[in-house]
Amino acid sequence: MTSIALCTINSSARSIARLCQVSRSAHGTADFHSFVARYSTLRKCAFLPGGKWSFIRAGTRQMSQASPGRISLGRYGVFLAAGAAAVTGVLTAGVSHFQRAEMATKISKVEEEEGNIRERCKSFMSVPVTDIKVLEQRKDAMSARMEMLIMETQAAFCRALEEVDGGSFRVDRWSRKEGGGGISCVMQDGKVFEKAGVNVSVVFGNLTEEAAKQMRSRGKVLKGKDGKLPFCAMGVSSVIHPKNPHIPTVHFNYRYFEIEEADGTKQWWFGGGTDLTPVYIDLEDAAHFHKTLKEACDKHHPKYYPDFKKWCDNYFYIRHRGETRGIGGIFFDDLDSPNQEEVFNFVKSCAKTVVPCYLPIVNKHLNDSFTPEEMDWQQERYVEFNLVYDRGVKFGLATPGSRIESILMSLPLTARWEYMHEPTKGTKEAEMLEVLRNPKEWI
Repeated sequence: MTSIALCTINSSARSIARLCQVSRSAHGTADFHSFVARYSTLRKCAFLPGGKWSFIRAGTRQMSQASPGRISLGRYGVFLAAGAAAVTGVLTAGVSHFQRAEMATKISKVEEEEGNIRERCKSFMSVPVTDIKVLEQRKDAMSARMEMLIMETQAAFCRALEEVDGGSFRVDRWSRKEGGGGISCVMQDGKVFEKAGVNVSVVFGNLTEEAAKQMRSRGKVLKGKDGKLPFCAMGVSSVIHPKNPHIPTVHFNYRYFEIEEADGTKQWWFGGGTDLTPVYIDLEDAAHFHKTLKEACDKHHPKYYPDFKKWCDNYFYIRHRGETRGIGGIFFDDLDSPNQEEVFNFVKSCAKTVVPCYLPIVNKHLNDSFTPEEMDWQQERYVEFNLVYDRGVKFGLATPGSRIESILMSLPLTARWEYMHEPTKGTKEAEMLEVLRNPKEWI
């Protein structure tokens, strides 16, 4: 294990250095030490000055030093610490307190991570959809815990994208008269991103018959009362369209669904995933992306990654072209076992990968040159699956009161279809099509 090299550090800095080396944070944050150390055969991924993740070819982990005795964590602090208040608390109590927290029960960890709802809300892009007082009253309910998770995921990803782009997100709150609403964050025509959308929705009401039919077709046995099926659905969804064709498009979605049946019992399930759609293949990018997801999955079950990777390849498949949408990732739906707590913890691990699996790739290709022909090729990808097959788009369009702008924010600003376009054999475009037509294992 490689040590962290720091110069002129005082006791406070040493405490933070130790904190980065502990295998898991007491505040449920991503482990910087294992994150950097995981790439032995690839370029190392490190947190560089300016608060950016990037690939490097060094054997030591690097951290920017803002001033003597002080380490700069940048704007990805959600993955390194639970916020300034949490870091202060750890430094005050000392490492022994941190080690004791590691030995605490799962219940106490949940309380520590999820207890102070009002304080956590301060870091969000907007106040939550549900009133904060209601969330505090129902803080142990899964619907409240999931809403806090998707709000935190939205904020972490938006802050990371703003850091690399230099722009800012427009934040729109919207409401649905049938119940609930959402928060759409969109950055359009920025320096790096043509369009970046990160949407949170929390809706409730009664399922329409069309939506109920879709669920029954997936094997759900739904018993309503007087033709009504009360439901609650929430999730965070993001699609990022970069300007540079050498920076891939990324998509992620994590959601929770709950239905109350006629006898008052509830059915619930989680769904989601993260996948990458490059325009040109980069083997190192693919390995980094999939390895990050695999490590999150492996914390919970050794079969999750291979099963959900295969599910992703099968789901994001454009049948009329015989191609996958991209190089995949993970995808799962209707996940309701072994129990609610275990599945929620798995979803939480997946949600915390969205920055570290994507931002290193963005930073790596920021200054890549590209041609008009490569931009044309970029504009022929991605759109068709969303418009024809995507289950979330179909459900949203079938739900009364849904906000169309939020459903279709996944589309790029520009797209094109060239008649009978088949790349010349041996070109980078032909290489990309070969991968899309024959999905492969990346790690």
